[in-house]
Amino acid sequence: MKKILIVDDEEQIRLMLRQTLEHEGYEVHTVENGMEGMKLVKNDDFDLVITDMIMPVKDGLKFIMELLHDYPNLNVMAISGGGAIKADRYLTMAGYLGNIVTLEKPFKREALLDAVNRSMGKSNPKTNN
Repeated sequence: MKKILIVDDEEQIRLMLRQTLEHEGYEVHTVENGMEGMKLVKNDDFDLVITDMIMPVKDGLKFIMELLHDYPNLNVMAISGGGAIKADRYLTMAGYLGNIVTLEKPFKREALLDAVNRSMGKSNPKTNN
């Protein structure tokens, strides 16, 4: 079973992502910020880390930079609903850091699953022609 770590400071987002991905057969772990995320990544093997960009303690950009430095082969996906600036700017910054799939909040279930598949290098047969 593939393991996914979700890092987001919004409880409702963590819950929605967990339920959706568990329904698809993934083992899902959740934490509130990048610092907690790094602790889990250091102690466990994940197939994918999905992280919000705007969080307290350690934001998504710093978290992604640390992940890519320490675990260059780890699949990372960035999500954001924006904040002081638009979400696409945060996600563009994340994309500059490496091969990172990005997804803007709010998103539909199909968009989430497609992004997860792309992040893990799998194509989604429902969206391929």
